Amino acid sequence: MKTLPYPTPAYILEEARLEANCQLIADVAAQAGVEIVLSFKAYALWKTFPLLRRYIRHVSAASPFEARLGFEEFGAPTYTYSPAFEEHTFADVLRCSSHVTFNSLSQFHRFAPVARKVAPSVSLGLRVNPGYSEIETALYNPCAPGGRFGVAAAQLPDRLPEGIDGLLCHNHCESDSHALERSLVHLEKHFAPWLAQVKWLNLGGGHLMTRQGYDTAHLVDTLRAFRTRWPRLEVILEPGSAFGWQTGPLAASVVDIVENAGIRTAVLNVSFTAHMPDCLEMPYHPTVRGAETLPTLSDAEAACTPFVYRLGGNSCLSGDFMGYWRFPRPLQAGDTVLFEDMNHYTTVKTTMFNGIAHPALVLQHKDGTLETLRRFRYEDYRDRMD
Repeated sequence: MKTLPYPTPAYILEEARLEANCQLIADVAAQAGVEIVLSFKAYALWKTFPLLRRYIRHVSAASPFEARLGFEEFGAPTYTYSPAFEEHTFADVLRCSSHVTFNSLSQFHRFAPVARKVAPSVSLGLRVNPGYSEIETALYNPCAPGGRFGVAAAQLPDRLPEGIDGLLCHNHCESDSHALERSLVHLEKHFAPWLAQVKWLNLGGGHLMTRQGYDTAHLVDTLRAFRTRWPRLEVILEPGSAFGWQTGPLAASVVDIVENAGIRTAVLNVSFTAHMPDCLEMPYHPTVRGAETLPTLSDAEAACTPFVYRLGGNSCLSGDFMGYWRFPRPLQAGDTVLFEDMNHYTTVKTTMFNGIAHPALVLQHKDGTLETLRRFRYEDYRDRMD
C-alpha cells in the first residue's frame, strides 16, 4: 500500500515474467512438434513484440485491425479468423494473413473466390463446433447450445468444399491438458472423416500452460499421441492468456473512503467496468496484493469486521464495485492497491467508458528499471468520440 515510483492507474508489465512464459511455451511447442501462436484476443501489447518474436513465429487475429497489427508490428502474416468477414475489409485481411478461417460454409462460399483471386497463397480454413466443452461459465463457452461459432458435424458435407485446407476448433478457456485430451477424443470420434481431408488443425486458445500446477508433460504427451495418430496434420495452438499470465498487476490509488450502512468502500482511481471488465462479467474477485479476498462475506459481517472494504471504481455506474477484501490496516486516501495478474484480457478490453482515461502502460525491465510505454490523454478520449 506504499507509494510506488510510477503513475496510477497503471498496468505494470514485468518483462522477466513475460519472458519466462514465452520460454515455457516455446519449449512445449518444440517438444510436442506443434506450432503455438499468440492470440491477440488476450494480449496485444505490441511494444513487447521484439521479445515475443524470439520465441514464436506467428500470431492469431480475429479482426482486420488485429491482422494489421500482426502483419505490420509483429512482422509476420497472421492466422486470422472472424465470426463474419466483411467485403470492405476482406482485401486488407488477405494482405495481412497467411491463414484465413471462416466461421460458416456460407462465409467460405462468399469469400473463397475473392481469396483465390486476390491472394491464392493464403491457406483457407473452416471453424467447426465440436458440441463439447468443459467451460463452466456460459459467457465464455463457444460451444453452448444455439451458439454462433463454427459448423457442427451434422452440417458438414461428406466431402469438404475444394479449397478448405484446415479446421479450427476452439472450446477451451483457462483449461488444463486433461480437458484438451478429452476434447481430442470427442473431436476424433465426430470429425475424423474431415480431419482426414485437411492439412492443418488449429486447436484454438484457452490452453493455460503457464499456470502454476499445469501438467505441461501431459500436454506434450497428449499432443504427441495425437500427431502420431494424425501424422499428416500440422497442429496449431493459439493461447492468449498463457502469454500474459501473472506478468504484473494493475496499480491503483485510493482516492476516498466512504461509508454507508456500516459498509466501508475504498473509492479508487480505476474502474472495474472500464479497466477490469471480466471481474464483473464472469464474475470473479481478483487477488489484491497484501489483502485477504473474502468473496462470500455478507454485508452485515463486513460492517463489523475491522479493516474490511469494498473496492469501488470511479465511474458513475452503480455496480462498479466489488467486495470484500480485508487489509492489514485501515486504508486511507493515497494508499496504493495492486490488483494481481491484470495483463491478459484487461489491456485489450479496456474502454474509455464515462470518460475515464486508460491506465498508463509501464514496462518493468529485468534490471528493475521502469519505462512508461504510454500515457493516455484527453485527446485519446476525444478522438474516439468523432
